[in-house]
Amino acid sequence: MLFFDNLELDALINLERLDLEGNEIDKFVLSKDLASLKNLEELDLSFSTVDNSFLQIVGKITTLNSLRLNGCRLKGSIPKAQGLCQLKHLQNLEISGNDLSGALPWCLANLTSLQQLHMSSNNFIGDISFSPLTSLTSIRELSLSDNHFQIPVSLSSFLNHSQLKYFDGSNNEIYVEELEEHNLAPKFQLECIRLSGNGYGGAFSFPKFLLHQYSLQIIDFSNLKMRGGFPIWLLENNTNLNELHLVNNSLSGTFQLPIHPHQTLSELDISNNNFESHIPREIGSYFPSLTFLSMSDNHFSGRVPSSFDFLLSLQVLDLSNNNISGTLPSLFNSSDILHVYLSRNMLQGSLEHAFQKSFDLITLDLSHNHLTGSIPKWIGESSQLSFLLLGYNNLDGSIPTQLCKLNKLSFIDLSHNNFSGHILPCLRFKSIIRFILRGGYPSEFNLREPLVIATKSLSYPYPPSILYFMTGMDLSCNSLSGAIPPEIGNLNHIHVLNLSNNHLIGPIPQTLSNLSEVESLDLSNNSLNGEIPPQLVQLHSLAYFSVANNNLSGKTPEMVAQFSTFSKSSYEGNPLLCGPPLLNSCTKEVPPPPPPGPSTDEKEESSVIIDAQVFCVSFVVTYIMVLFGIAAVLYINPDWRRAWFYFIEKSINTCYYFVADNLLKPFRIRVWKPLV
Repeated sequence: MLFFDNLELDALINLERLDLEGNEIDKFVLSKDLASLKNLEELDLSFSTVDNSFLQIVGKITTLNSLRLNGCRLKGSIPKAQGLCQLKHLQNLEISGNDLSGALPWCLANLTSLQQLHMSSNNFIGDISFSPLTSLTSIRELSLSDNHFQIPVSLSSFLNHSQLKYFDGSNNEIYVEELEEHNLAPKFQLECIRLSGNGYGGAFSFPKFLLHQYSLQIIDFSNLKMRGGFPIWLLENNTNLNELHLVNNSLSGTFQLPIHPHQTLSELDISNNNFESHIPREIGSYFPSLTFLSMSDNHFSGRVPSSFDFLLSLQVLDLSNNNISGTLPSLFNSSDILHVYLSRNMLQGSLEHAFQKSFDLITLDLSHNHLTGSIPKWIGESSQLSFLLLGYNNLDGSIPTQLCKLNKLSFIDLSHNNFSGHILPCLRFKSIIRFILRGGYPSEFNLREPLVIATKSLSYPYPPSILYFMTGMDLSCNSLSGAIPPEIGNLNHIHVLNLSNNHLIGPIPQTLSNLSEVESLDLSNNSLNGEIPPQLVQLHSLAYFSVANNNLSGKTPEMVAQFSTFSKSSYEGNPLLCGPPLLNSCTKEVPPPPPPGPSTDEKEESSVIIDAQVFCVSFVVTYIMVLFGIAAVLYINPDWRRAWFYFIEKSINTCYYFVADNLLKPFRIRVWKPLV
């Protein structure tokens, strides 16, 4: 914090430039004696704590032509009648990164000498077509990004601003006027136009004023639902164009090349549109200066163009989420390339000859393809590699020991492949943010694309800002075997560890309790045995935990801290596990002794009586059921009924004659014999 005596400042009557950027300013700036600095032309208080009343007092420094108040924690609205509006000689005004709000006061139209106005990252509102900005005809640079302005895509109110070179209206409400009245060429020749935002006026077409621009170096019309084909005329009209960003629009058709090669284009981003067909084979020779190329999230098909071999300065390549097929050509050998995104395509073949000379690779994302073969040994020479994503392919073989040479590795995803062998105990993981803070990565380190990382049994896209802090290893859904190396516990910066769905055996290493920053730990669907180390309850950052479907035994970890949030699904499939949240209790309860019963003799006698009774009852019931069964059959079937009665009648006759012939014959003789 700096403190100043007003008398000392008053003595500096010839002071022309005062730079106090990044200090805590004692209220000397509020003093009326500032007016004594009659020669002060430049005042920079950026990133200092400045009282809000300064916006009213500053009007006393009438000689100012440059005022910088970026990031000064200013709040509220700009005073309407005094302060800034009195600085009629002001040429440069910077008030970005504050919390200023409301509409712009009309008195700002008095600043007729203003050439540079930067007021981005505030909360200003209003339609700029009906604001004092339309009166600032001397303006050269106008930065309005990250506010709540309404900005017409046609810039119709600025057609007479002949000095305008730089216009940034990004992240505001960009809209289409109901009737675009002008057909005249604007008086300005822009060098930079940024109008990315969330347009609410329906589908956009490219504004007509672009047809008359020939000096553009930067164009950004992203997130506007732009329709139509690729604006090849922008490239042909602006031969000095450096950057073209048309992200997240509704552009369709084929991607076209200009008539002549474009030597200055360094960044081309047409991601998230509806372009289709093949990527032009000559793209590399027509844009030889490209350092950034993103054509992701379209419908491109065919092979990777061989002309990419001409892109010797390419640092970022993103062709992800298309229908690109074929093998990876050996042309991916640029020594300057840093980030490669080719995920979610239909690429085939091996990695043996691709990227083997790209020693500065930081990100290599080839996930969700049909790649085969093993991880090549040259991977160990990519000493800067931080993100290696090869999941969801058909790769096989063992995990090469060369990965242990990658001392800047932050995230590795080898999931959903056919890898076998053991887990390497020598892997090392570092947080990218630590390298950045220590100057470990060059300034070119720039992740622009989200990466899809599997954690908590689901896949999430992680934006680059989060990936700076993410470290992890996903080896799930392979055929890895052996024990979990205790050295895994040394990866104390890791956030995600997924070893599920393999053939791992042995106990869970106690050293895993050293993973103090781990948020997701998945060891499920293996053949692990032994007890769960109780020390795991020390993992206070853990949000997801699963050891389900193993052969673990013993007691579950104590239900404290993070482990109190895990349900029984984290432990199911381990029959020998006990303790909450499982229903299996770890304490064995002894059953109570049975009550005293009758003696042995009494039991035998009672058993005989019960058996006789049961026999009689069952015999009678069975006999009755048989009779009813016979009766039912005879009732239903008349043929059987006649046969049955015939059988009964014959049996009766047979019995009768048998009795009459054998038993009653002597009796008849005695009875009928005549008496003598």
